Amino acid sequence: MHSSASPADPNRCERAYVGNTIGQANAVSDKVLDLRFCKLAGANLRGKTLSGALIADADLSGANLQEAVFTKAYAVGANLKGADLTNAVVDRMIFDKADLEGAKLVNTVITGTSFEGTNLKDANFEDALIGNEDAKRLCANPTLVGESRLQVGCRN
Repeated sequence: MHSSASPADPNRCERAYVGNTIGQANAVSDKVLDLRFCKLAGANLRGKTLSGALIADADLSGANLQEAVFTKAYAVGANLKGADLTNAVVDRMIFDKADLEGAKLVNTVITGTSFEGTNLKDANFEDALIGNEDAKRLCANPTLVGESRLQVGCRN
């Protein structure tokens, strides 16, 4: 029997500091990591496994997410403005309508991820490992301009 965190759980946002510890590769856990609407601006979540996490509408602006693992995470509408995802794993994640303005995705592995309607202004993709389909999706985003487009490898 799976139990799921509810927004009424007063400690659910604190679970971000622990992350998921069971079945990391497939985003399977004993509990849903429910971080929806959590205020985690500037949080130090370095190296945390946030696989399968519900991060929709959460505030992770300026957060340290270096080396974090986001397999099958759902971050629609999340604020990651200025967040540091250096060396993170972003796999099969949904960043639709999220704000990644000025986010650092340096040396980040990006596979099977959706960025529809995402603000990518001034995002840093230096040395990121981006799959071909992901690069196509990123290059189709009108907010990916200037240096960011070159880093992703957009042709135009």
